[in-house]
Amino acid sequence: MAQASPFTTPQTHPKKRSGRNREKWIAFLFLLPSILAIAIFVYGFIGWTGYISLSKWNTFVQDLTFSGLGNYRFLFNDFRFQSDLRNTIIFTVLFTLLCIGLGLFLAVLLDQKIKWEGLFRNIFIFPMALSFIVTGVVWQWIFNPSTGINLILKKIGITDPPLWYVQTRVVLPLHIGQIQFGVPMALIAVVIAAVWQLSGFTMAMYLSGLRSIPDELKEAARVDGATEWQTFRYILLPQLKPITFSAVVILGHISLKIFDLIYAMTGPGAAFVTDMPGLYMVETTFKGSHYAQGASIAIIMLLLVSLLIVPYLIFTFRKEETA
Repeated sequence: MAQASPFTTPQTHPKKRSGRNREKWIAFLFLLPSILAIAIFVYGFIGWTGYISLSKWNTFVQDLTFSGLGNYRFLFNDFRFQSDLRNTIIFTVLFTLLCIGLGLFLAVLLDQKIKWEGLFRNIFIFPMALSFIVTGVVWQWIFNPSTGINLILKKIGITDPPLWYVQTRVVLPLHIGQIQFGVPMALIAVVIAAVWQLSGFTMAMYLSGLRSIPDELKEAARVDGATEWQTFRYILLPQLKPITFSAVVILGHISLKIFDLIYAMTGPGAAFVTDMPGLYMVETTFKGSHYAQGASIAIIMLLLVSLLIVPYLIFTFRKEETA
């Protein structure tokens, strides 16, 4: 009786092949509605927005005449949009750094197995349950120059308390274009409100990362004579790099498209010191009927977010390929 050669590849039974193909088609048909919805309502509308941004539709009457990059040139020469870009950069940097720093600090404290850890963890995470609208309304009252925290400051002897989000002063101004590029003092109040809401989120991420690090690594470092600071710096921090990278991407994309907190708390502010592209887009599109300019702002915001998301996706895909 002839035996199969060990060098021959066993053939898949035709029925098994047809069964696998059938399963693939069934899976594809189940995913097809979602694929079509994403293609139309996400990428289709992005393409339509990009097309409008290149048109002359800046009145209530539709005008899709091609105008090239005229709307983008107008925006980058506009005082308000230049202020928006400055505010976005400053807000993103301060918001991301403070959320990561405070979140890591709170996570390290909670990782010490302190008493009532569950209570403190819930207190720190609680602000995430609120919307930015609620946060903006609450902190608007807290930082109101005539109420809130200023009443306490006056009672303890400070006769000239800060104006918070009402002031227009820019710290370390550097004249670029039509604006003073620096840190608008009014934006500090907005940063504090945003950090209050999302620092608990980064705390939860870092705490889960710290709890996933094996205790054997920490014990081995201590046996070798490492101090607690050296253990944290050379053992724990390198292990937390993926979490830090993810936190930067998540917080960064939130800050780049921030709208509701600004809308509820300060609005554009005097001299646009707290204005953001999202607020400018809504006002210029739906209040001013400048649809092409509003679409241009939306595309610029998409590109800003892509600067964070695209490198993250590339990093993730490469990590999966090497795994």
